[in-house]
Amino acid sequence: MSDIPKYMTLVNWIRQKIESKELKYGDKLYSENELSSMFEISRQTIRQAIKLLEQEKLLESRQGSGTYVVFDPSARKPNMTIGVVTTYVGSYIFPNIIKGIEKVLTENGYSMQLAFTHNKVENERSVISSMLGKGVDGMIVEPTKSGLPNPNLDLYRKINEDKIPMIFINSFYPALDLPHVSLNDHNAGFLAADCLIRKGHRRIAGIFKLDDYQGHRRYAGYVDALIRSGLGLRDENVLWYSTEDFSSLSGDAKRILSRIDGCTSVVCYNDQIAISLVSLLKSRGFGIPDDVSLIGVDNSDLATLCEVPLTSVSHPKELLGETAARNLLHLISDPRFSATVEFKPELMERSSVKQL
Repeated sequence: MSDIPKYMTLVNWIRQKIESKELKYGDKLYSENELSSMFEISRQTIRQAIKLLEQEKLLESRQGSGTYVVFDPSARKPNMTIGVVTTYVGSYIFPNIIKGIEKVLTENGYSMQLAFTHNKVENERSVISSMLGKGVDGMIVEPTKSGLPNPNLDLYRKINEDKIPMIFINSFYPALDLPHVSLNDHNAGFLAADCLIRKGHRRIAGIFKLDDYQGHRRYAGYVDALIRSGLGLRDENVLWYSTEDFSSLSGDAKRILSRIDGCTSVVCYNDQIAISLVSLLKSRGFGIPDDVSLIGVDNSDLATLCEVPLTSVSHPKELLGETAARNLLHLISDPRFSATVEFKPELMERSSVKQL
């Protein structure tokens, strides 16, 4: 024992305290003065011991605060895999988002395990449970029906309790205090309505998605723009639809036309809805934009390929995916990292809006 360097006596003592959980993750270590008195060794020897334990990632010295235990016995060894869950995968803006995620993960030596939910809560539960069982190092998740009470919040709380880094994309669950990377959807709705107001429109309808929180926030922005301009909200000019309604929405012409009756313009939840509305209105003899002006959100390929090129609020797409992946990797290395980002929307003006 006499051959053991003095600093190793302290190293072994601290290791034993951590292994026995007498010193736990987040606990503050004794001060240098206290350790010096306890072990009758110099402060230089203490610093030598702490430096070694920092290299082993057991301790962390924080300037002006002290030295803390950072070893977490519940943390798993990394397998360099990130779970990615989106509502859809093969069309619209999703391929670009996934491309951005994959680019950053690959550059940093991670692989991606991809799954999608088709925006169904039962699929979400199955997919999340499966990924938890496979021991992913972190997760990037697009919420499912985030505008409704969700029966799967217990899974997300378990992810948080197990300290698995996670970021939501495109939206988030208001009931959970977890980071998200998304478009600022409130501002997107405001920007779309404000554009129409500046173009002289006074009766502005809105079509929004009921079961996704993005729809709620875009609606709130639309309402704010109307109220700030003194126009006020007309409930009869707002149409709400759900995920299950979308495939049959174009067949519900009577309900749609009744909502936009008397309006010169419509703010659409996204470009997909705007494209469907273009087809419906043109089939009923309406001119776009001569009779009705339309604005979408996402600035997708659909906006530029539409027979009447759509004015649309931009969505960051690939950049959003890159940012989510990059911020998740930051969270893996530093759980205190502030990972939430909301991108500022921009308006891309095309020929679907008429100046009155």
